[in-house]
Amino acid sequence: MYLLKKVISRVLFPVPLSLEILCVGLYLLWCTRKQRTGKALITFGTMLLAGLSYFFTANVLLRPLEHLYPPLDITSRRVSALPAVKFIMVLGAKASSDPGIPITSRVSPELMVRLIEGVRLHRELPGSKLILSGDNGAAQNMAQVAEALGVSPQDVILSPTPRDTEEEAMRVAPLLGQSPFVLVTSAAHMPRAMGLFKKRGLQPMPAPTDYLAPRHRPDLEDLFPNAFNLFKSQTAVYEYLGLVWAKLRGKI
Repeated sequence: MYLLKKVISRVLFPVPLSLEILCVGLYLLWCTRKQRTGKALITFGTMLLAGLSYFFTANVLLRPLEHLYPPLDITSRRVSALPAVKFIMVLGAKASSDPGIPITSRVSPELMVRLIEGVRLHRELPGSKLILSGDNGAAQNMAQVAEALGVSPQDVILSPTPRDTEEEAMRVAPLLGQSPFVLVTSAAHMPRAMGLFKKRGLQPMPAPTDYLAPRHRPDLEDLFPNAFNLFKSQTAVYEYLGLVWAKLRGKI
């Protein structure tokens, strides 16, 4: 099921999907008599790839996800009224096992942003512990970076086996129980993460970070398509697919 989910989502990512449409269109154009259909598919595939590479399209897709939960303000009345938070969980992402690069390069940019936010909140919540999650070395790499940033090893709990968010919620459920805890992940990923953790009966307090589509005044660069906007569109598509998949299976 896990591999099936990964394969299906990758096939529907913006670049693969656009190329699939273009390839079918080229086949029809060059190898069949369906010239009109081939031209239509090539036109559609080109417009899809170009459209998802623009600032406006990417942000329209991302912002509903990223702004569903506000950033966590430790000083707010809502947070201060809760019992002392003992755990801050940072969800995993891509990591590298290459020993030839610095430890700070063995965590992906999104994972580094999540970790830094977790460390910041850890310092603002005395007595709290960091739960670092993720397979393929993500949890271990985060722990090394956290230690380099001054976090005591005694304040770190590793959850190194979960392959996805659903498994992350399952693994920490016995430890967290009904106690409120801070959940740190990318802003676009937060709606799905909150749904999966709440379905397990957990009490997460969302602390979104790693915003890809913050509000800003448009500038000249926004008039041109680029790879970063395509990445933002891909992130949004992945999260929407994840939400649909989780709802279909009754996980959120």
